[in-house]
Amino acid sequence: MKRTFIFSTLIATAMIITSCNNNSKKQKEAVDPLASHIDSTVKPGDDFFLYASGKWFKENPIPASEQSNGIWQLIQDTVNAQIRQICESSAALKDEKKGSNKQKIGDFFSSGMDSAAINKKGISDLETDLDKIDAIKDISGILQSAAYIHGVSSSPLFTFYVAQDDKNSNKNAMFLQQGGLSLPDRNYYFDNDAKAKVIREKFIAYAGNMFKIMGYDAAKAKTASEKLMVLETAIAKTSRKSEDTRDPLLNYNKMPFGQLSKITPNIDWKVFTDAVGLKNVDTVIVGQPEFLKALNGYLKTYTIEEWKNYLKFQLINRLARYMDDNTYQEYFSFYYSTIRGVKEQKPRWKRVVEQTDGSLGELIGQVYVSDYLPKGTKEKLLEIGNAIKTVFGERIKNLDWMSEATKKKALTKLSTVIMKVGFPDKWKDLSNMNIDRNSYVKNVMSANKWEFDYMIAKFGKPVDRTEWGMQPQTYNAYYNPSNNEICVPGCNIIVPGYEREMADDAILYSVIGGSTFAHEITHGFDDQGCKYNQFGNLENWWTDADVKNFTARTKMIVTQFNEYIAVDSLHVNGSLTQGENIADLGGVVMGYEAFKKTEQYKKKQMIANLSPDQRFFLGYALAWMVNERPEMTANQVKSNVHSPAKFRVLGPLANMPEFYTTFNVKKGDKMWRDEAMRIKIW
Repeated sequence: MKRTFIFSTLIATAMIITSCNNNSKKQKEAVDPLASHIDSTVKPGDDFFLYASGKWFKENPIPASEQSNGIWQLIQDTVNAQIRQICESSAALKDEKKGSNKQKIGDFFSSGMDSAAINKKGISDLETDLDKIDAIKDISGILQSAAYIHGVSSSPLFTFYVAQDDKNSNKNAMFLQQGGLSLPDRNYYFDNDAKAKVIREKFIAYAGNMFKIMGYDAAKAKTASEKLMVLETAIAKTSRKSEDTRDPLLNYNKMPFGQLSKITPNIDWKVFTDAVGLKNVDTVIVGQPEFLKALNGYLKTYTIEEWKNYLKFQLINRLARYMDDNTYQEYFSFYYSTIRGVKEQKPRWKRVVEQTDGSLGELIGQVYVSDYLPKGTKEKLLEIGNAIKTVFGERIKNLDWMSEATKKKALTKLSTVIMKVGFPDKWKDLSNMNIDRNSYVKNVMSANKWEFDYMIAKFGKPVDRTEWGMQPQTYNAYYNPSNNEICVPGCNIIVPGYEREMADDAILYSVIGGSTFAHEITHGFDDQGCKYNQFGNLENWWTDADVKNFTARTKMIVTQFNEYIAVDSLHVNGSLTQGENIADLGGVVMGYEAFKKTEQYKKKQMIANLSPDQRFFLGYALAWMVNERPEMTANQVKSNVHSPAKFRVLGPLANMPEFYTTFNVKKGDKMWRDEAMRIKIW
């Protein structure tokens, strides 16, 4: 349910400076971040994405070390600079108490920055683990090693986790889903276009180079990599397409633990659960039973030697980023250059800062809240969020396609949506995570293992509904259907171009209201969220007629996005992205309706010669001001539930009559859709 949504430039005083004198106001209008990005050579009714941001794209090409450029990159650079200050100040402390937050942050960062020590080590820190895999003699050994790798590196064989039971949200359950692939999606193993074939060839070459790094001679490495591709292709063949995993009802198969063993007699699941630390497992929720049945056969079809090579690759592949330059270069060349089109590596400090935040984000977040987050963030976010909830309630009441019985339940669900905003009231206790300056990759593995064990410890315990799944310094947001909650980290309050004052409501209600709060709330009622009730339990609470009406509208949005060409001849996958597309449409509609209640809209206030309506829609485009490399766009289309940024602007706005009126969109313009084809869901 998470959305890929990062934007803006940090402002330390955004919440306290809300006005300026006439001279500063004129200066602000002269460099208004909406007006200054407009490319007037593009007709807004033809391509509003380029009209709104084209000038910025022309002036700011994608850096060689990045896969995209735009608002996401700007804010990531800003956050990286701030976290770098936290890391470097912590690393400079010589006598910090062992186990303290700053000791962990400083040591983790220092270990990653010590390139000389990292290069000297090579992959020696993994030798013991690789030797244990070499010692495997049977399927039980495969399962034990897989369990270890799940904890410290990747997810071999299948996806495993502990989380809320979809039909009993008060209980944490064991889940098993399809997984175990090294390429981004099953499509990569079967697509017949020239680029897909090249990627498969380069994957085999990359895997061969990784086996050489592990000590294989050239002939053995070539054989191992070719057989690895055969094995993973078999796994991919019995995996459901990503769009077929979206229906939570069709991917929920709860069974007694004993029944799991009956459908997979070659797999002793107790060996795996004991190895990961799970005790007294009585039931398991299986996503795709046919996948596990096929895996059961593969464990006999393929040799122990082939499985050992697979496990070695799974271990080192996800950890290559934290080892010597040679190993990292192999990883970068394939996953960044070949898959995403990135030309150069990021500087080491940036990579290490991002990983320190990724591994120790809970600790960094505590410093970030006190040193960087604007005062009053929670209050302002709640104000906007509550305004969106009010509008959504009004929209539900006036729907012409939903029955009164279902409306009542929808309103109940809406009223019980929990909003986690700003930062958590309590932080996780990471005191037993061991971090030192001896090994960067071992620190990453230690942090991974802590997170894994934290998840395992939830099994059999009541669900903690206060827990956050993001950090306050993360520019993103999510909706969790099992908790019926949205989480909006504090940094989402910030808007680009307003370093000294609060942005006007047109921008706040498009970027924060529409693309954040309304988007996430709408997820509670998209093609997946609508299957969960107000308690977060998987349940069909709609009438048959409502389901039919809703499905007819969602089919229209699937058709609309299927028509968009993302790159070359590759179309957007409307089925895979429908949940996010529904949320985008609902988000901009709710944001606009909430904006109409503000004083700025009522007074028709002009800023930078732009009307409130123009500013709202330009603000919405600002939220998705992202220019991607073609390779990255292709990767996203094949493996991501989000449409490329361009179509997150064009798609929703093409369904809004207010947009047509504001920018005088006429029949014959490329974005024009006949009224009968315009989609209205909420």
